[in-house]
Amino acid sequence: MNKVVANVKEACEGLESGMTIMLGGFGLCGIPENCIAEMVNLGINDLTCISNNAGVDDFGLGFLLQGRQIKKMISSYVGENDEFERQMLSGELDVELIPQGTLAERCRATGAGIPAFYTPAGFGTEVEEGKETREFNGKMYVLEKAFEPDFAIVKAWKGDTQGNLIFKGTARNFNPMMAMAGKITIAEVEELVEPGELDPNQIHTPGIFVQRIFQGEKYEKRIEQRTVRQKE
Repeated sequence: MNKVVANVKEACEGLESGMTIMLGGFGLCGIPENCIAEMVNLGINDLTCISNNAGVDDFGLGFLLQGRQIKKMISSYVGENDEFERQMLSGELDVELIPQGTLAERCRATGAGIPAFYTPAGFGTEVEEGKETREFNGKMYVLEKAFEPDFAIVKAWKGDTQGNLIFKGTARNFNPMMAMAGKITIAEVEELVEPGELDPNQIHTPGIFVQRIFQGEKYEKRIEQRTVRQKE
């Protein structure tokens, strides 16, 4: 089944204000740059965004934060965005901080059809507040629920017209599990090929999980913290 859409505008059809949206990537690696730009252009707001991080002030989800388009941010790391910090401390932005492993497992559970699971992460801290806890073999665990996203938006290195995806390097951290989790999954790729051109042994996400795929027009691939060795 050919799942190719013509462009980012067609890929993002149906995105509306008030939705819950998963966005793949780790830091600024492997983020769906084209789709984020289109979300800014659409002007949708009151969004709940599930992402490993909140981008930086002038890139990634930082663009949506600048336009006050995000109502709630569900993340595990948010330390590089001054505007995020300002909105959180002023009460403009609702924030749910989650241990990173728990965030990953909640994404995976969503795609696997698992409604909830127990984890020891966060027990005895603010993370457990309002949640069910239970003892197993003398150790306490917190019940965490799967997500319920309307869309999942991911970015892959290569994909074929049937939606099979290959991620590269750090981009594999959250993109594959989020790709499985959306009611509708949108994949933007650097290179779009025909079926059979991808090595089946290298495919990270089977096309069964992807509903829309397109080749992105532009990728800046910003480096979040550029560090170089001092000259001797």
